[in-house]
Amino acid sequence: MASALRALRRRILTPDTSETKLSVRGFYEKNAEARELLETVGETFLAGYAYAVEARTIEEAEERLEQVPTQFRGFAYEGAGMGFAVMDALPFSSGRNVRDCLAGRGGEHIYMVYVGVGWAMARLPKFLWSKMYAPDPLLRWLALDGYGFHQAYFHTAKYVDGQYQDPDFPWPKDAPGWYPNHAIDQGIGRALWFIGGTDPDRVTALIRKFPESRHADLYAGTGLAASYACGAPEEELVSFRDDAGVYRPNLAQGSVFAAEARVRAGLVVPHTLTATRVFCGVTPEEAAGISAEARPDQPDQGGVPAYELWRQRIADRIVSLGGVSP
Repeated sequence: MASALRALRRRILTPDTSETKLSVRGFYEKNAEARELLETVGETFLAGYAYAVEARTIEEAEERLEQVPTQFRGFAYEGAGMGFAVMDALPFSSGRNVRDCLAGRGGEHIYMVYVGVGWAMARLPKFLWSKMYAPDPLLRWLALDGYGFHQAYFHTAKYVDGQYQDPDFPWPKDAPGWYPNHAIDQGIGRALWFIGGTDPDRVTALIRKFPESRHADLYAGTGLAASYACGAPEEELVSFRDDAGVYRPNLAQGSVFAAEARVRAGLVVPHTLTATRVFCGVTPEEAAGISAEARPDQPDQGGVPAYELWRQRIADRIVSLGGVSP
């Protein structure tokens, strides 16, 4: 009976895998290889989600998540983060699924789990957002990155073509009201890498349709996606970097975040090395070290979230090392 209920729960709560098909989404298809990569990312995310909502215990979900190939395992944990967050919001839940995930193997994938919490926010009514577990005041902005990705990916006409922004975004309640849309834009930027089919020219064109005031965050998001999800050979990454112009430091900052996430989880793949070399002029391990050194140890000051200070410090450090020119 219990297994039947878990299977039913999975069918009810898990999005259809067809939603990850580029043809269904109407995204650009650069070539068969890029299509297969992006669709595999989506399918792996949903698999991780399903592992979370169907598992009897966190350990059971972890056992399945750890079997996912290295290149895609982070996306499985991102999906699991969403699944656990959705479970936490349901009636009669212990409300400890995300907490317990992060206390276990999920702690190695903390950035991806926080992003997954943002996906759950996008699928749940706002009155349930108070049940979301994202306690770290520095990393909680990654949840809005996840929210932004979801909205651009599934509501492309509104968030990308229409360039929608919520003028009064209600979460987090204790944060400066001007910043949430910046974090959301970083997620939208990540989604543009998928929407543009990993084609740098297409992605650059999409970014340039937005007001210039949003370009820095969008480039940071695409730098993260291009370095973590992969999908473009070195010559295309070089072209993308060069076309970014004054936003090269933002592109590099996103790449550093991607490198740290992969290094922390032990999931570095050859493309990560190529991307950080092109975007930042350093290895993934050096990029992770830069991120760790730049991480603020003080609370938000002067109305600027520590998360934004962190990002600025990373970009400035890459510039000072000569990795990119401002």
